[in-house]
Amino acid sequence: QVQLVESGGGSVQAGGSLRLSCAASASTGSIGCMAWFRQTAGKEPEGVAAIGRGGTTAYGDSVKGRFTVSRDNGKNTLHLQMNSLSVEDTAMYYCAADGAKWWSALRADAYNNWGQGTQVTVSS
Repeated sequence: QVQLVESGGGSVQAGGSLRLSCAASASTGSIGCMAWFRQTAGKEPEGVAAIGRGGTTAYGDSVKGRFTVSRDNGKNTLHLQMNSLSVEDTAMYYCAADGAKWWSALRADAYNNWGQGTQVTVSS
């Protein structure tokens, strides 16, 4: 079991940037897929970005070209750099780790461990 703690959420105006971080209780070098999901009220979690152990990345269509996922295995941390934010990016963002195969890296049901979430609010 890996404990995950997200940080970096907040309020920003449209067009702005935020950087989310997810601190893991275990060595991220030993963890396979890690990912970011987001969820709004009444909707299923949406896969935002995923990164494999070797650094391969995948992104949801709505964030391609604007968001960048990275992992720092030396600090056991996952990051999500979010640029050109729009109102549609407003959501609770969750970090997830381990359990997923690469082909399911953006599927919420593939992950075993989840953080508590951090809220991102983008205003126009």
